[in-house]
This record gives sequence, structure tokens and C-alpha cells, in this order.
Amino acid sequence: MSDRLRGELRLPGDKSMSHRALLYAALADGETLVTGAGDGHDVRSTASLIAALGASVSREQTTSIDAPGTARWRVRSGGRRSLRPATAPLDCGNSGTSMRLGAGLVAGIPGTHTLTGDASLQRRPMARVLEPLGAMGARAVGSGDEGARAPLTITTDGSLRSVTWTPSTPSAQVKGCVLLAALAANGESSYREAVATRDHSERMLSARGALIRTTRGLDGTTVTIAPGPLSALPHVTIPGDPSSAAFWLVAGSLHPNADLLVRDVSLNPTRRHSIDLLRRMGARIDEFPHPDTGSGEPVGDLRVRSAALHGIEMSATDVAMAIDEVPILSLAAAMASGASSIRGAGELRAKESDRIAGIAAGLAALGLSITVVGDDLHFAGSGRPASGATAALADHRLAMTFAIAGLVAGVEVTVDDPGAAAVSYPTFYEDLARIGAAA
Repeated sequence: MSDRLRGELRLPGDKSMSHRALLYAALADGETLVTGAGDGHDVRSTASLIAALGASVSREQTTSIDAPGTARWRVRSGGRRSLRPATAPLDCGNSGTSMRLGAGLVAGIPGTHTLTGDASLQRRPMARVLEPLGAMGARAVGSGDEGARAPLTITTDGSLRSVTWTPSTPSAQVKGCVLLAALAANGESSYREAVATRDHSERMLSARGALIRTTRGLDGTTVTIAPGPLSALPHVTIPGDPSSAAFWLVAGSLHPNADLLVRDVSLNPTRRHSIDLLRRMGARIDEFPHPDTGSGEPVGDLRVRSAALHGIEMSATDVAMAIDEVPILSLAAAMASGASSIRGAGELRAKESDRIAGIAAGLAALGLSITVVGDDLHFAGSGRPASGATAALADHRLAMTFAIAGLVAGVEVTVDDPGAAAVSYPTFYEDLARIGAAA
């Protein structure tokens, strides 16, 4: 074990915001420079997608002021009217966000569009976006089991019906798909969700002139949007990814001698739930908000120090609000004192891998106590990882979780596919080595 963990980290740009910034730039009439964007494979898939549809997309040289592992993208577009069906299938790689939000984008572009991806993406459920697009008048069909998998084929005349849609599963990707398609509808559309999901789509669309409003009631949240064009923003800066920050917040909490500062992180209320859950477990996390720059997204620095974590109960609502952080929160639960449970985590089975199975197998391989009952995970707690070999299942969040286990316990943990981390965090292992070597 490293005697202590010390240092400052600047993270890749938030992946959710990076995808959306590129997609909205393609729909706007004008030029947008996106700086601080995530530079992982997923964001590059979205950049390739909008380029294939006719937007001018160039990746520019980063400068000394850019955080490591980020990218600069310049997008020029004449708006929706300038976009055309691609001459080949749109390859979304491993990115569910590229495919689901991309489906909403192409539904408003006349013609036939095919969206495909790698073997992992072709196993992920897509009925959740095909159904609302079909209700809006597009011919949206999938492949494989019950026509609900990629490749997807979307045929449209570009003029869609308005819709009021209530999803069966909380999903910001489905919401983003419907809102993108609704910009080409014949009237106001509404999206209703019982559990509020991340609201980057709403904030970023509003900043680009969309007529969008959110109402909250006892039965949930409704987002209503009117059709219309988007205005180009000359310069968009993407803050650090809070999902990436969660790995260091857990590492700093579990290590017996840690003091880490994570710079320029998005503190969006719909993305910070992992911070709140860790605090419930006893984590010492301090926030230093930055002044509002008019971006509509709260940003700040996070300081985390060693703490004695204790077990908690995490509900299905907690899972929905911290869906991407559940793998690293599972490591925290397995090592905290006392029992913990994470309940209603079924959506994790539809991610880049079956994350419930992957978490259980990986933590068990390191000697930690975890039991899976249906879609619930139970941890005895008070564990300490032992040396072992783990399978990342080509999933970036699993690869990074198991690597953090080795860092905080000072044991040799083998990850079969460490390169999977590059999907969201290309510089993860560089940061791991640097922070672990601090003395």
C-alpha cells in the first residue's frame, strides 16, 4: 500500500454533457467550440455520428490550460435543415448514449437511418427509445430479440407528432432522445418521470433557446418542450465528470492516509448523489463551489480525506440517482464497517455489461463479502481486498473499481481488460500511478 494518497486531480470532461454539447451543436445554425470535453471512446462516437450526418466536426489541439484527457471540438452546422442521412450505418461503438440520443436526433432528419454498435451495445435494450419514437410517427425498428436490439433502423419524413411519454424505467438517455425528437414535432411534447434523472438536457437546451420548462409535483417531474430551432453557443466549457470523481472520493475515504483535491467537477444537483451517499456513510468530503459563470451548471472543487465509513441502506431511488457510481459505491460498501444493501439495481444489468454479475464476481474474487438476491446487492462489510484476478467484462466502470480496490488495500489486483477505462477516463491509470506514488 502507498503510505499515503496526496495530490490534485483534473478529470475528463463530463461524458453526459460532452455528448449533448456535440449533438446540440449539430442542430444549431452556426459554430460552436466545445472545450474540456471527455476524450474517451464514447464521446468520439458521438462526434463521428454528427459528422456522418453532415456537420463539420474538427478535433483541435488542446492547450496548456486544458485538463489532461480532455478534447476540443469545433462544430459548424447549418442547423437541422443542413443534416442528411449518412451514407453508411452510424457506428456508435460501445456508447449507449450515442445510440439512444442519436436516435432522437435522426428522427427529425428526413430519410432512413441505421444506427449500430459493437457486440456489447447490440445486446443492450433499445425498445425504450424505439417505442416513443414510434408514437411520434417515425418508423423505428430494431433487430434481434423482439426487434428491441441494435442495429436500429429509423425512417422518417422529419415531421413528428407531439407526444406525452411516461417511461417504464427512469432514464436520462430516453428523456434526452424524446426531447431531441420533440424539437421536430408539430406541437409541445411532455416527458414524465417518477424519479428525476440528470437534467443536463434541460439545462443545455434552455441555454440554446429551446422553449422548455420543468414542473414538479407529488407524482414526479414533467418536462415540456416546444418544437423549434436551436441557437449556436460560440463557446461551451465542459466541467469534470462527477462519475469519474466518485472513484477518487471512494479511494480517498477508504485509504488510511489520504488527502485529495479534485478540481472543477460538475456539482449538478441531479449528478451529485454519490457525494451525498458517501457522506451518509461517514465520508469527509468538502465542497468549494466556483462562482457562477452563466453556464447553468454548478461547478466546484472537492476535497476528500480518510474516513471511517459505515454501512447504509441504498434504495432503488438512490440507485436511479447514482446509477453510474454503483460499482465503486459497492467497493465502499464491502469495506465499510457493518452491513450495507443496494436495492432495486436491475438497470445495472443493461449497462455495458451485466454490472450486478460483474461487481459480484470481481469483489468475490478479491475476498470481499457480497451476496446478490434478485436485483439487490448485500454486503457484510468490514472487508479488506486480497490479491486476485478480476474480469472487467469490457466495462470501464468495473475496470476502474477493481483497480481502486488494489490501490486502497495495497495488494496486487489484476484486471483482465484495463484498457476498458479509456471509454470514459483515458488518463485513469496515469492518475492512479501519480496519486499512488505521492509521498
